[in-house]
Amino acid sequence: MVLPAAGEKPVRLVVDLEAVPESEFLRQSRGAPLVSTPMMASLTPAFVPPPRKPTLDMTNTKPVVVIDAGHGGVDPGAIGVTGATEKEITLAMARELKRQLEETGRYKAVLTRDSDIFIRLRDRVAIAREAGADLFISLHADSHGSRDLRGASVYTLSETASDAEAAALAMKENKADLIAGIDLSSENEIVTNILIDLAQRETKNLSAHFAAMLVNELERETRLLRNTHRFAGFAVLKAPDVPSVLVELGYLSNPKDEAQLRSAAHRAKLAGSLARAVDRYFSWQESLRRS
Repeated sequence: MVLPAAGEKPVRLVVDLEAVPESEFLRQSRGAPLVSTPMMASLTPAFVPPPRKPTLDMTNTKPVVVIDAGHGGVDPGAIGVTGATEKEITLAMARELKRQLEETGRYKAVLTRDSDIFIRLRDRVAIAREAGADLFISLHADSHGSRDLRGASVYTLSETASDAEAAALAMKENKADLIAGIDLSSENEIVTNILIDLAQRETKNLSAHFAAMLVNELERETRLLRNTHRFAGFAVLKAPDVPSVLVELGYLSNPKDEAQLRSAAHRAKLAGSLARAVDRYFSWQESLRRS
């Protein structure tokens, strides 16, 4: 409930929480939000999980997976020990993953870039949202001062970065369609902050769930860093309504990692790992819808 200002206390939102099993929480979270005040009643669309923004192809009923090949154009990214560039590795990997996903017939795969061009980070997120992405996978290949360091890792958005992004989003003048088709332009700051936070929390939970599946699949095909699932404030992970991960495929500064990432056969195995994780993720989503 929303309590009006009283004395020195501002307007307050009071929420009573009750512990429930995880399965019950996930089942109930897929219904419309409870409406407790006239201010909230005007927001009739459900927002947990956020409904997808309509895709450009309105006839498409397959899950949309947007694959982001890191860097490109004037930005080569990391440079390998024998001269391989991150932008080349990620593009080759993105194309292979797209091929494998589309070969299943179950997904629509969209590349943020399919050539050696520069795309700003925020534009990559915009491409994903415009495509109606159900999942966003950004591909990278890092470098390090130590050539001994090698292995893949998976990143999702950190709490600190998410909180900062929510604050920045709430300050925008144009709040129309800010989160999954809900027009927040006429809502006050309190409601806007609440809805953005709820959307981001659900998105982060879904991202973490996919990351766990991905780590499990990657370890079958390649070497991983310790504490493989990591958290950071990468700009490409900050879409408030698109589950997103950033995959560091390995270290181009390590001779073994670079040699593997330059190998089409190894990239095919890595893409297979990602495709299996995508399958597991959407199968899990479907099982929740049926429950």
